[in-house]
Amino acid sequence: MKTIDNAVLAGYNAGIEKDRLRSGIGLIEFERTKEILLEKLPDPPAVIYDIGGAYGEYAWWLASLGYEVHLFDLSETNIRMSAEMAAEYPGVELADAMVCDARAIPRPGESADAVLLMGPLYSITEYDERILAIRESRRLLKRNGILFSAALTPYSVLVSRLAVYHGESIKKRRELDDPAILSIIERALTDGCYINPEKRIATGLGSSHLHTAKALREELARGGFDTVSVHGVMGGAWLAPHLDELLAHEDTKAVLMKTVRMLDTHEEIIGLSGHMLAVSRRG
Repeated sequence: MKTIDNAVLAGYNAGIEKDRLRSGIGLIEFERTKEILLEKLPDPPAVIYDIGGAYGEYAWWLASLGYEVHLFDLSETNIRMSAEMAAEYPGVELADAMVCDARAIPRPGESADAVLLMGPLYSITEYDERILAIRESRRLLKRNGILFSAALTPYSVLVSRLAVYHGESIKKRRELDDPAILSIIERALTDGCYINPEKRIATGLGSSHLHTAKALREELARGGFDTVSVHGVMGGAWLAPHLDELLAHEDTKAVLMKTVRMLDTHEEIIGLSGHMLAVSRRG
């Protein structure tokens, strides 16, 4: 099996995932994803495998609801940090947390009621290797088990820079003036290949694969799944100015989350969301 981009793994091992889901666009992603999970998951104490689950934000939350949660991640740092989450959930335990590759999980076939695959599909750049990860999830799932697959969208890479082009943001305001950066973005929009080995843009994101909703469905079908729905988990709310301030107040946060739900499954605009979440079922 081919490994993921060394720069990507190095970033995870440097702890870049820590608290990503607790503010800004990460908070929108976290809140909406939790809503979708609660709508679709079987009741506790169903068995959930969180594959590529970083340090366990979703894993610990689900375990606190009574699920039997097994956390798997390729980053040693993420698995080490997962133990630190126990302090936030007194009396709660994960079934286990271990370092391993999404394409080879050391568990028996048909042993999980649900699988969260909410990282590997954009970290694995090779098509055939992504299909291996999807088929591994299928092997692990019981009949009629549910797969939740996250993907990044290519359009958000451009839209986020258009939104601040020659504006007040020092970091991103002039990026579109750089032909090399435009070339990276154009390639991502053409075939989903986001080649960013030097992290010239989106410094937290190394070389990755970005999916359209159609491409995500096609890969899941190739891996043996029937996709029930694809959700744009951030809608356009992540583009609101002064986002952290808006999310800090319950009334404006509620408005933003309502707009996310309004756009959630509208096929014409799903790509506006930075993240998508596909819900699929094993036949």
